[in-house]
Amino acid sequence: MTRPTLKGVPGKRILLALAMLLIALTLISITLGREIYSGKQPGLASFGIIHFAGYLFFLLMPVEALVPYYQGEGHAGPILIAIALVSATLAQLIDYGIGHAVSQEAVQRVVGTKRYARAQRALEKHGRWAIFLFNLLPLSSPNLILVAGLLRFGMWRTIVISMMGLIVKYIGIVYVYSFF
Repeated sequence: MTRPTLKGVPGKRILLALAMLLIALTLISITLGREIYSGKQPGLASFGIIHFAGYLFFLLMPVEALVPYYQGEGHAGPILIAIALVSATLAQLIDYGIGHAVSQEAVQRVVGTKRYARAQRALEKHGRWAIFLFNLLPLSSPNLILVAGLLRFGMWRTIVISMMGLIVKYIGIVYVYSFF
């Protein structure tokens, strides 16, 4: 019995993007949407769930925008920063673990041995700054964390550098929102 695949399906990237969008919208409507529609103040649990999901590599959501929204709803900035750090770090550990679970041989078969070695050298040379900047800026850091796992970049080094970028980013967001 063969497994169904999307091979040969026209627009499979579009279908995949639509599926990810559907998952993200469902998650937001189940958590945040329900609270807004019922007239309640959005809770910290919904912030944590949505923020966690936004840091999974297969869901691309601008979760940084949640911080000013929840801060405007009366939640304290330091608490939002703590929840953002914990939820993002847990999600990125999953991203890294998924990347690390894929065998090096499988990755090399897909991208080639030379390109794999070149990517490893580039990550070893520029990886620290790339991970920091991708977490500092609203870029797709979960995908970079997945690649770090695929290329066997040190897990704790990856997570610590990631957290440093996240800390600076979320302190900056909270501070800027408080200033205005």
